[in-house]
Amino acid sequence: MPPAFRLVKRRRSLDDRLAGRSIAAGGCIRADAVRIVGGRFRGRDLVSPSDFRVRPTAEGVRAALLDALAGEIGGARVLDLFAGTGALGLEAVSRGARSADFVEFRPSSLHALKANVVALGLKAQTRIFKRDAIPFAEALGADSYDVAFADPPYGSRILDRVIAAWRRSRFAPVFAVEHDPAHDLPAGEHRLVFPETAVTIYRR
Repeated sequence: MPPAFRLVKRRRSLDDRLAGRSIAAGGCIRADAVRIVGGRFRGRDLVSPSDFRVRPTAEGVRAALLDALAGEIGGARVLDLFAGTGALGLEAVSRGARSADFVEFRPSSLHALKANVVALGLKAQTRIFKRDAIPFAEALGADSYDVAFADPPYGSRILDRVIAAWRRSRFAPVFAVEHDPAHDLPAGEHRLVFPETAVTIYRR
């Protein structure tokens, strides 16, 4: 039995069995060393797709970002744009966020995301939107969420578009974006810099 399949068969509900079938059908899920870092699900494994375009946010980056937002995560409605495996949003729920909405459109990422939600038993606290993140963000009104995350493809102007959408509507009071440290962005309130990535935090 593949490791990724074992991850989602720990629970014996119908949802878990369906998730296992989805993974088998997708044929592109792998079990990597991607784990929840803190909170009630600390140490739980996540699965991610065998897709070079998907970069789950590194554990150290997630830990530093969620620590920086510790006072704002509890009870928050969280949005995870370009969600991939859902690591950021799931980490937020693990640390006390009330709910998380995930926006992703790649089939392989959706397989992994759905499997991770089921494995953690979080269907009641989450929603998954199979949508392009840019028009999704552009359609949001002010304060649709409390905290929003975005981790678009590196080196892409997509990041500039999603920041522009946030600046127009302020769809969340707190907006954190992961990006290439060399990417020229509007100044935020705070920036976390790591060897290969950076996170800029904007606040209304």
